[in-house]
Amino acid sequence: MSTPALIDSADLGLFGPDSVTWQVHADPSMWFGGIRSLYLQALHPRAVAGVVQNSDFQADPLGRLVRTATFVGITTYGTLEQADQAARRVRQVHRSLRARDEAGVQFRIDDPELLLWVHCAEAASFLSGARRAGFPLTREHADRYFDEQRTAAALVGLDPDEVPGSVDEMTGYLRNVYPTLRRTENTDLIYNFLHRPPVQGLLAVGVRLYEPTIGHLSYSLLPGWARRLYGRRAYPDSVTTVAVRAFRRAALALPGGFRISRTLEPAPVAAVRRLGEWATPSPRRLP
Repeated sequence: MSTPALIDSADLGLFGPDSVTWQVHADPSMWFGGIRSLYLQALHPRAVAGVVQNSDFQADPLGRLVRTATFVGITTYGTLEQADQAARRVRQVHRSLRARDEAGVQFRIDDPELLLWVHCAEAASFLSGARRAGFPLTREHADRYFDEQRTAAALVGLDPDEVPGSVDEMTGYLRNVYPTLRRTENTDLIYNFLHRPPVQGLLAVGVRLYEPTIGHLSYSLLPGWARRLYGRRAYPDSVTTVAVRAFRRAALALPGGFRISRTLEPAPVAAVRRLGEWATPSPRRLP
């Protein structure tokens, strides 16, 4: 389906329908990537301390995941105005928050070092999760994805030139930050929470299925060096790959796709409704 001859570029958003990001972020594998990123982020002592001290994630188990998914959805599929508004709110919240590290030293949540870690943990996890789940990405696609994500990093206040923009640069960043990462009590708190979120009612029944599937599969998608820092057993790599690919196929077969909420319109659906069917995300649209 052809692109309309006239369209306001601001309506295309930060990335647009011809980007790698547009295709990847609509894939159901993003749920694995998103949870993987939370496991990875929790290995940074200050980053995880900031979450534990400033978030109500234990009282609102789905809240942080939904908020993160909503922010990624708006910045990927919303208009430029919508993305800017969402980013402004996030920067405002981060600017007001403080936490203390294990030595009692206070730090800002919007410290560029922490913002960069969170950004890289998310981008690396989204891409890795998609590739392990069978989304057809080449090395060139991966490089382009990281380059595109520099635009998203700028939204939260980072200098795009300081953000990894290729596979090699991301690998180098993770190698350099590795000595600062370790397992802490807060890391264990997040691990336990992501495996068994304290939900109530009917959701509590679903946790028994969630824990060995999405919860532990997402953990098992971590790179070996991250799993070693956790010191906890993961599924074998071959089992993990087969399982996440099966989940992706099943989710793609669901009418209307896999959703965490049936009352919220998925961001890709809203974008297609705004722009037209030509903008529908698909691996076939990969540049």
